[in-house]
Amino acid sequence: MLERPQFAVVLSGCGVFDGSEIHEAVLTMLAIDEAGADYQCFAPNTWQARTIDHFTGHAAAIAGDEDNRNVLAESARIARGEIKDLKEFNAKEFDAIVFPGGFGAALNLSDFAVKGSDCDVNVEVKRAVEESYKSGLVIGAMCIAPTVIARILGKHHIKLTIGNDAKVAAGLKKMGAEHENKSATDVCVDEENKIVTTPCYMLANSIKDIAAGTRNLVNEMIDLL
Repeated sequence: MLERPQFAVVLSGCGVFDGSEIHEAVLTMLAIDEAGADYQCFAPNTWQARTIDHFTGHAAAIAGDEDNRNVLAESARIARGEIKDLKEFNAKEFDAIVFPGGFGAALNLSDFAVKGSDCDVNVEVKRAVEESYKSGLVIGAMCIAPTVIARILGKHHIKLTIGNDAKVAAGLKKMGAEHENKSATDVCVDEENKIVTTPCYMLANSIKDIAAGTRNLVNEMIDLL
């Protein structure tokens, strides 16, 4: 293993319903730190598909509205301001890249929540994943974020998990990926393609499960370095 593996953590906003799932994002960073690695947060500099009031659960704004929010600015809340525009991501500077979940992955990094397997992916997200794959970085994703990876890399017949949701699993298969059913804290390891995924809040019922799942994912990623 490298002395201090370098992780890129790609965020999609701040909040489970319209951005990154905060527990997954923070516990991923904790797991990386505890494993003796370093991380740099990134997010695309684009507008959210919608902004949700997390108290009421209702949409407060949608794309084009004056009150809608910027993905990079919102992600900076989780990263304590230590974050870069995803345009600055250079695969040569990292050993691994990881995507926490939250609906932002299916709304802002892609539009899987709207279009399913026919979804489009943000251009900078697509570039980052493709460059990472070609450069041999280990790629990690959790919760709903594996759908983004499947859309970009499904043509390579990669192996992923989102847990055991039959509808989402069918969408992964339509994009060319192979799905494996896993429990909340289990990980799916595609050694050939260097991709590691875990269900997290697709199945988890408590924050301790998220802590275990993210730790398992990061440790498996480091084992592939």
